[in-house]
Amino acid sequence: MKLKITTGDTVRVIAGDHKGSEGKVLKVDREKNKAIVEGVNTVSKHEKPSAKNPQGGIVKKEASIHISNLSLLDPKSGDATRVGFEVRDGKKVRFAKKSNEVI
Repeated sequence: MKLKITTGDTVRVIAGDHKGSEGKVLKVDREKNKAIVEGVNTVSKHEKPSAKNPQGGIVKKEASIHISNLSLLDPKSGDATRVGFEVRDGKKVRFAKKSNEVI
C-alpha cells in the first residue's frame, strides 16, 4: 500500500486518546503502517543503567501511532487535508486536495 505520509510531514491526530494533537513525523514504519510523531503519544519506560544511560530510571519516549489515525496538514491553511498524487512537469508529486498545492 502506498503511504501518503512521510518523514518530516506535519500531521494532526484525528482519532484516539491524542485526538487534536499536532506534530512532525519523526519515523515511518512501512511494514506495520505506523508512524512516530514528535510530542504525541509519549509513554514512560523503565530503563536499566547502561553505559549510554548510567543513571537508568524512567524515560519518556514517543510511541507509534497507526497511519489511519493521522491526517496531513495543508501547508497553505494549516487545516487537515487529504493527499493526492499526479504528474506535474514530468514528475510524480503529492498535493493537498484542499488547496491543490504541492507538498
